[in-house]
Amino acid sequence: MDTADVSVSFLVALIMVVALLSNVLVLICFLYSPEIRKQVPGLFILNLTFCNLLMTVSNMPLTLVGLINKGHPGGEGFCHIVGFLDTFLTTNAMLSMAALSIDRWIAVVFPLSYHSKMRHRDAALVLGYTWVHSLSFSTVAACLSWVGYHHLYASCSLCNARASGSRTQFVIFTVLFHSLTFLLSLVVLCVTYLKVLRVARSHCRRIDIITMQTLVLLVDIHPSVRQRCLEEQKKRRQRATKKISTFIGTFVLCFAPYVITRLVELFPAVPINPHWGVVSKCLAYSKAACDPFVYSLLRHQYRKTCSDIINRVLKRSSLNSELRAENGRNNIIQTAE
Repeated sequence: MDTADVSVSFLVALIMVVALLSNVLVLICFLYSPEIRKQVPGLFILNLTFCNLLMTVSNMPLTLVGLINKGHPGGEGFCHIVGFLDTFLTTNAMLSMAALSIDRWIAVVFPLSYHSKMRHRDAALVLGYTWVHSLSFSTVAACLSWVGYHHLYASCSLCNARASGSRTQFVIFTVLFHSLTFLLSLVVLCVTYLKVLRVARSHCRRIDIITMQTLVLLVDIHPSVRQRCLEEQKKRRQRATKKISTFIGTFVLCFAPYVITRLVELFPAVPINPHWGVVSKCLAYSKAACDPFVYSLLRHQYRKTCSDIINRVLKRSSLNSELRAENGRNNIIQTAE
């Protein structure tokens, strides 16, 4: 293995570890907290976490093995199943992010009627669509033998393993697949989150007007307090922009290079560096490591749940230590007697 292969292998291993630990932590928070389970977005986050975990334990290790062994990481039938999972999980994860953006749009734009417009039953119907959509494309690809080991990405994924006669159908399928997964999800993300950003900025302007009017009336207010209020105004305006930029930016940064590479690959005249193919696949994998932080772990409710879990574990550990110490003292007394 050359230096580039070692670096990429280390990157895949690092992404795999971070994705596994962070997604397991989100799952623990979901199971531990009744409040999170009651919320409708929790269903979308649970589905996204399920896809990320399954991708982490099924596809990432085989990509790592493929990089190290420089070849097929298992039997053809096994790789066929993993390629099916790769297509299904990637599609389902993208659509889950789009579903989360729709949920946030309804919550911000229609706050008074949110609970009637987005119930658990409605969320289940949306998730049902994401599963049907994902299963449709992955099943067609599997039935037509369009999944297998792809050397460019060192993984079991979508590829044209059949004769050249089916190339036209494969090209049409690939373009349609990425248009109705990546492009559709990106359009939904942009439209919904930009509407959310517009409403958030409108609310910020109203709060700023009220704040400025209050500062004008409070003539005896200390200059440091006035400055602190103005700084808080600026942070409030930037907070919504940063969140929206993170949601859309991570999606584009992680998935766009891989999707563009898959489309460029359809033109044999355009050469693709094999190292770039694996790197683009790693970027797609890195979304599984980013999602827990972008959508869950950095939110107050999840941080509070993590803190409660840690405090409970520490308290139980302290009680166990005290019990062991008490048992030790009792044993010493019994021995002395």
